[in-house]
Amino acid sequence: MDLSSFSAADVDQVTQALRACNAADSFAPTVAAGRPYSSVDALVDRAGEVSRALPWAEVVQALAAHPRIGDRVSGDSAEASSSRREQASMSTAADDVRDALTQGNRDYEARFDHVFLIRATGRTPEEMLAELQRRLAHTPDEERPEVLEQLAQITELRVRGLVRA
Repeated sequence: MDLSSFSAADVDQVTQALRACNAADSFAPTVAAGRPYSSVDALVDRAGEVSRALPWAEVVQALAAHPRIGDRVSGDSAEASSSRREQASMSTAADDVRDALTQGNRDYEARFDHVFLIRATGRTPEEMLAELQRRLAHTPDEERPEVLEQLAQITELRVRGLVRA
């Protein structure tokens, strides 16, 4: 949809569309309430601000909607479609990289009790693996800001894809 359609659409329709960008309870209603936005950039900036300000409990809620890096995502939901598009580079991952990501995901989840989240768009499988390995050395307090930033970046990309200029 374009920006004027986004601004004029029913609040329930806009809220539902925004939930596919970030599943945290307060995200979609907060961003929808800011309409109309002066530009797509202003909307994307607001989506990032709202994401970065989420309380940790809502970050965990949003994380639950994200598949593991390297998993084959099925389904026809907006979230599944976004994840497949964002993780497209995984289709070319070598078996050893895919195996290392699978093990790294297990290790990460055991350490932090949530899925490893990274903006996959624009990254190779090897880059994602290196980030996973780097972040495994974090304490939970060190990891939370990284998770929040990755969630915000993913949300911004999804909102930009949802609303075209």
